[in-house]
Amino acid sequence: MELLRSFFWHYADISHFFQLAAVACLTCLLLKAIQLYQRKRWMTNVLRDFQGAPTHWFYGHVQSVRRQLSLSLSAWAKKYPHCHPLWFGGFLCFLNINHTEYAKAVYSRGGRDTASYVSMIVARRGLLILNGPKWHQHRRLLTPGFHYDILKSYVTLMAESVRVMLDKWEKLIPEKKSVELFEHVSLMTLDSIMKCAFSYQSNYKVIRERKESLMDERLDFLDILLCARDEHGNGLSDEDLRAEVDTFMFAGHDTTASGISWILYCLAQYPEHQQKCREEINDLLADRDTIEWDDLGKMPYSTMFIKECLRLYPPVLLVGRELSAPVTFADGRSLPKGFLTSLSIYGLHRNPEVWPNPEVFDPLRFSPENTSNRHPYAFLPFAAGPRNCIGQHFAMNEMKISLALTLSRFELSPDPEKPPVPIHLIVLRSKNGIHVYLRKLC
Repeated sequence: MELLRSFFWHYADISHFFQLAAVACLTCLLLKAIQLYQRKRWMTNVLRDFQGAPTHWFYGHVQSVRRQLSLSLSAWAKKYPHCHPLWFGGFLCFLNINHTEYAKAVYSRGGRDTASYVSMIVARRGLLILNGPKWHQHRRLLTPGFHYDILKSYVTLMAESVRVMLDKWEKLIPEKKSVELFEHVSLMTLDSIMKCAFSYQSNYKVIRERKESLMDERLDFLDILLCARDEHGNGLSDEDLRAEVDTFMFAGHDTTASGISWILYCLAQYPEHQQKCREEINDLLADRDTIEWDDLGKMPYSTMFIKECLRLYPPVLLVGRELSAPVTFADGRSLPKGFLTSLSIYGLHRNPEVWPNPEVFDPLRFSPENTSNRHPYAFLPFAAGPRNCIGQHFAMNEMKISLALTLSRFELSPDPEKPPVPIHLIVLRSKNGIHVYLRKLC
């Protein structure tokens, strides 16, 4: 009997425990549901003056984004030329910006806003996702690494990496098949960034070794980070250094590969512009098989061509911010502190109110006479404001070098059987690759 009584009370205790646990879980779920409901009401109330595309109560606009983000952004920019809500599910919403004045109002605000990147994409807290004083410190310490004097020494290294890629392409020509660009270009940009930034080394052991013995030689990006000090004499910790190494790899590898791949695709797609660029490059390089720092500023038409490619095919389609203070737009509408915004670079660049005939490929949009009266926030391939891309000149140099050396050796033509299907996987890529035919020039 005592054994049965003991078993009964033991069972009752376990049952009571599970009952309490169930009540606690239900209470937490109820509180979370109330919190989500209140947040949804707050966001809906904030957005009452902003029109947007119809949204599913559960998915939001996720289905449209998943099917084809670039087409959706372009269509929304035409229908909602200033801005519109963009819902990811039922409880996460951004005000998606498609217009210059709205972009200026949010992205010229002195770096106070928080970059709303998904932390899971970038493993460590580098410049992309830092905010506040920590972001200001890192930005100040990293900026010297992108000074012209430093970038000048990278030109030879970038050219070496491009030539390795072109040598591979020359061996593929006898196969008489189109070449998938992104795979080769991605390897080239990885090789280039490892040479320029880390001399092929980028882990904790290397950081310690380089701290102990910095040679009096060409400084790479990691050397500059190791030597950097703020006004109080404080440098970056090893953890901070590793975070910035990861960030530079993440932000400077695939993004540049995307830009260069689409530039080469446009060369193939528009042979008349390809020929104009080649004539400019041939006149510039003459009989040289390499390119130098001073050459990069002497290729105006090629630079206009690159910018038009970046307008139509920006590597990053969206850039997010969380407002650290309220903002009021020129038309009187406003957003409160804490609200999320996204700059639709793709939508802005294809907005008919900003760019006449936006789908037409025309490098002369970037001629001096056409750019002089253009809104400074009309062309934003590297984002805008204080949180713009710190490595944009590094990327532009690599794009110019890749274009120049490629045109001096090959003629590019499209593969009509494999037209690219743009898809956004962190950066703008093609679902089926970017294929072109190559012909070796005599």
